Amino acid sequence: MDFNFSEEQKMMRTMARDFADREVRPLAAVLDAEARYPYETVEKLAQLGFMGIFVPPEHGGSGLDQVSYALVIEELSRACAATGVIVSAHNSLVCYPVLRFGTDEQKRKYLAPMARGEAIGSFALTEPEAGSDAANQRTVAVADGDHFVLNGSKIFITNATVAKTFIIFGLTDPPAGVRGITAFLIERDTPGFVVGKKEDTMGIRGSGACRLDFDDVRLPRESVLGEVNKGFRVAMATLDAGRIGIAAQAVGIGQAALDESVKYAKERVAFGKPISNLEAIQWMIADTATEVAAARCLTYRAAAKKDEGDNITLEAAQAKLYASEMAHRATHRAVQIHGGYGYTKDFPVERLYRDARVTEIYEGTSEIQRLVVASQMLK
Repeated sequence: MDFNFSEEQKMMRTMARDFADREVRPLAAVLDAEARYPYETVEKLAQLGFMGIFVPPEHGGSGLDQVSYALVIEELSRACAATGVIVSAHNSLVCYPVLRFGTDEQKRKYLAPMARGEAIGSFALTEPEAGSDAANQRTVAVADGDHFVLNGSKIFITNATVAKTFIIFGLTDPPAGVRGITAFLIERDTPGFVVGKKEDTMGIRGSGACRLDFDDVRLPRESVLGEVNKGFRVAMATLDAGRIGIAAQAVGIGQAALDESVKYAKERVAFGKPISNLEAIQWMIADTATEVAAARCLTYRAAAKKDEGDNITLEAAQAKLYASEMAHRATHRAVQIHGGYGYTKDFPVERLYRDARVTEIYEGTSEIQRLVVASQMLK
């Protein structure tokens, strides 16, 4: 596969890297410590066109490809993983499904404000009793004339702190299980819709993850995204694309862990010489460097195939599975190389270690990715 990036893709990577180093990295530790959403950064990201990467120019977006998206998310995540997932979720989990499944009116209404960063998007599928088991949804949408009445709750919803546009999934035909789920577009100020408790998470603490509650929320039929009872298809197609973003995020975290490991190994002296001279340290750095490169290739491959219009269920699952577990190993080694200092908040590897953990959980756990890969190989 040819990874000779176009001039436009190179420009996006350079722009994202420069912005990440200048604007994102200096805030990363503060966002983590305060569990604060980076309002000021998101506004600037919108000005650069990063909040509407896929959105066509006629709807106010950048009209770029999946490879550019992966490059941007990787660079942002290298500086701050929370910022990376904010941009990833907004683009791949909200802008993308509206673009793919939305009506012309829905596209006109929602895409331009989201591309300009005026309306941050949030995707809500997970519930207290429905994580990997999406069929176990408890949120119900009952038809009532020209409306649906929505009741239930969602948890761990990225961007919910500030989002104005939400994609919500609810059961419209409960006995049918996954064949009875419908996707809805809902706005923050809809009566009966409450953005609830902010989650106190281990890592990615600036991502604005919250609980959502719905109490007799009336939604017009025009708010259905896609078709009634076909929401599971919307969710799975969206997650296929979204997994490219999480893989890119994990690559960025892994690269940051590698950068910090190399830097520290050259500076830290033990037994009269830099620890970079010790074979044990060299092996850890070599393993991390090789695994980051492999994860990057899997991620770019999935993104490139998506740009070609092919089905990417297998490639996206493989990229997300390997990259997320790579990030776990890379940050583990980085803390080990730093020794006691790596266990303190004085060095960024402690935060990287915590941030990496969730990449093996959200948008499909590693166990689910293995099931997806196996199902694709054995069908």
